[in-house]
Amino acid sequence: MSRPAPSPRHSAVWMLDKITGEGRMLQDLLAAGAVDRLDPADRARAQRLTTQTLRAMERADRLISRHVKKKPPLTIRNILRLATVELAYGGDAHGVVGEAVTLAGEGQRSQNYKGLVNAVLRKIAEEAPRSWNDLRVPRLPGWLRGPLLEAYGPGAVNGMEAAHFAGAPLDLTAKTDAAALAEATGGTLLPSGSVRLTDPGQVSALPGYAEGAFWVQDAAAAMPVRILDPKPGENVLDLCAAPGGKTLQIAASGASATALDLSAQRMQRVQENLERTGLAASCETGDALRHTGGPYDAILLDAPCSATGTLRRHPDLPFAKDGSDIGRLITLQGEMLDHALSLLKPGGRLMFCTCSLLPDEGECHVEEALLRHEGLVVDREALAQPGIDPAWITEEGGLRLRPDYWADQGGMDGFYMALLRKPG
Repeated sequence: MSRPAPSPRHSAVWMLDKITGEGRMLQDLLAAGAVDRLDPADRARAQRLTTQTLRAMERADRLISRHVKKKPPLTIRNILRLATVELAYGGDAHGVVGEAVTLAGEGQRSQNYKGLVNAVLRKIAEEAPRSWNDLRVPRLPGWLRGPLLEAYGPGAVNGMEAAHFAGAPLDLTAKTDAAALAEATGGTLLPSGSVRLTDPGQVSALPGYAEGAFWVQDAAAAMPVRILDPKPGENVLDLCAAPGGKTLQIAASGASATALDLSAQRMQRVQENLERTGLAASCETGDALRHTGGPYDAILLDAPCSATGTLRRHPDLPFAKDGSDIGRLITLQGEMLDHALSLLKPGGRLMFCTCSLLPDEGECHVEEALLRHEGLVVDREALAQPGIDPAWITEEGGLRLRPDYWADQGGMDGFYMALLRKPG
């Protein structure tokens, strides 16, 4: 006889334990089946509870610390955090507190804390709705906040933190007609051509999903291919392709697309998206630094990076990373950029981009590449695209996007991109 499925709160606490205790990534937990036993609605709720709690954890801990003198075990802390966030956002106190106590009683180590959980949450149920918004917006981790303050100043960093705390809407890229997709889904057509939904529900239930009319892709992540502007008949390489949104954009343009990624599992996801959308690309699994194909008319290099620009979508990142791998990533990015240039035809163009907020992973690479490669130029004119504010263009001719941009429309991921042209 199979065990009953856990509740969304039970699953959320389990995932919070793995993220905050072991540094696991939420996407990895989901891929490993963390919520597979739940029905689709409960699956979505478990994910929502997890990400909400991660975003608001600093506030939750501040409230909890007023009533708990000695730090309890991790699972109890996460039960209290999740329940506090629910209560702060108007959750039913009876149901929230009741299940929190039940969850505390399920473990041998945690059942002795049932009384504490009950007592603390009853106080927080009265206090949270009144004092929640008086607490400061949760801050970025120190290893990231310091460099961002240096690069952008306190006003910009405060804006980014507000964007991260608010979370992210869902952005779609249309296969053909973005305006029609916006009308069909009830979304908003953004200036850049993406479609934004603030309350999308289940993605696979949206009009056009089964027919392959769109794919999920943040508005910022859709800009590199729009700037690269692949043309029908061109031979274009997507050098680090997974999860595949940019490959789909290239294929939809009519160009001959080659998608390369190191991970066979992630390339399978690219293939599945190509099949759903009815688009075609040559999919290869391999090391980007060893790729010898081409020469190509154009290359897109979305290089592996710290992913610090995606915190509004991935609030687990501050718990899984500490910045210690950034030096290694910067070296790898430079090597990939140089190798990509060697695969281009004379006069070909390379879109270099990273979903990082750190200039060392963006602007600095382009400045250094211009010194290393004689005749290499940055194509500033290519940035004259709908939705791009000229104020976002950087000194060396790249485009710096930040989460606090489009704040009144829901923000965007942090990204850097620059279009480089090889001498003819």
